[in-house]
Amino acid sequence: MGEIEIDEIAVIGGGSWATALVKILSEQQDIKINWWQRSEEAINHIKTYKRNPNYLSDVTIDLEKVVPTVDLKGAVRNAKMIILVVPAAFLLDAIEGLDAEDCKGKIVVSAVKGMVPDKNTLFTDYLNEHYHIPKNKICVIAGPCHAEEVAMERQSYLTIGAEDQESGQYLADLLSCRFVNTNVVCDITGIEYCAILKNVVSIACGMAHGLNYGDNFQAVLVSNAMMEIERFIKYMEDKNRDYVQTAYLGDLLVTAYSQFSRNRSFGNMIGRGYSVKSAQMEMSMVAEGYYATKNIYEMIVNSGVDMPVVSAVYRVLYDKMSCRLEFQLLSGILK
Repeated sequence: MGEIEIDEIAVIGGGSWATALVKILSEQQDIKINWWQRSEEAINHIKTYKRNPNYLSDVTIDLEKVVPTVDLKGAVRNAKMIILVVPAAFLLDAIEGLDAEDCKGKIVVSAVKGMVPDKNTLFTDYLNEHYHIPKNKICVIAGPCHAEEVAMERQSYLTIGAEDQESGQYLADLLSCRFVNTNVVCDITGIEYCAILKNVVSIACGMAHGLNYGDNFQAVLVSNAMMEIERFIKYMEDKNRDYVQTAYLGDLLVTAYSQFSRNRSFGNMIGRGYSVKSAQMEMSMVAEGYYATKNIYEMIVNSGVDMPVVSAVYRVLYDKMSCRLEFQLLSGILK
C-alpha cells in the first residue's frame, strides 16, 4: 500500500485479545510476528506446545511466523509496526522499558480499551505526547469483535481508526482474512472513547441481568446509554459522526449482550450481590470497564454532560451504593 511495506510486527501483550490478534496476523504470508509477554513461563509453554497456556488455549500458534519472546526491546527493534494489547491499567508498566527512539518511524497501534490510569488521557494522546509518535503513525483497533469468536474462526469484524488513510488501510489489510472483515474510519478519538464507554455500559447491563431485570429494560438501558455515549464524545470532540455505524453502535451491542463479554460478566456478579473485590478475584481476565468507570466519571463531574447510566455504575462500584437501589432510581430516569 503506497510506500508502506511491513514484514515484521511486534505484538505487546499476552491476554486473549493479543492471542486473537496474533492468530489473525498469522493468516498473512511472509510476515514475522514478535510476540512479547512478561511471563517467561508462558513464553516457554508457547515455544513447546504452540499454545498460550492462559488464554484461548485452543488456538494453535504458527511458530513459523510467530516468535515468542520476553525481550521487549528485541521484539520492537526491527518491527515496523507495534501493536499494544495490554489492559489499560497495566500498559504503562509493561512498556516502561521502551523510549521514543524505540518507536521512531514505526506505526504504533493501540488495541487498548481504556485510559491512562490517573490521567484520564487517551492512550493515543499519551503515545503522541510522551513517545513523540506523529498522529499519522498512530492507529487504533476496535470491534465489534470478541477474541473467543476469533479463536473459533467465526465471521468477525474489526474497525480501524486512523488519521492517515494509508496507514489505516495497511493495518486493515493486515487484519483482513478469511474470517475477519475490516473497515477504516478516520476518527481515532470517537472510536477510542466509544470502546471505553461501551465497557462501562456492559457492566450496567450485567448488573441489570444480575438483578433479574428483563430484556425490555435492557433494550431501554442500551438505547439511553448510546445517547450518553454520543453526548460525551460530542463534548470531547464535536465533529460529524454517524453513531449507528458499526464502530460505535455495533461495538456497544456486542459488548452489552454477548456471553463472552467480561465486563457484562463482572456486572452480573455485582448485581447478584458480589462485592467488587470478590467479583474481580473470581474473574481470570481484567474487566476494563471497572477502571474506565472512574476515568469517565471524573471527567463528567464538572463537564455538565448528563450521564445517568455511567454515574449509577460509578456509585455502585466506587461509592459502594446499593446496586438494587441505584437501578430502581435509574429505571425512573430512563426513557
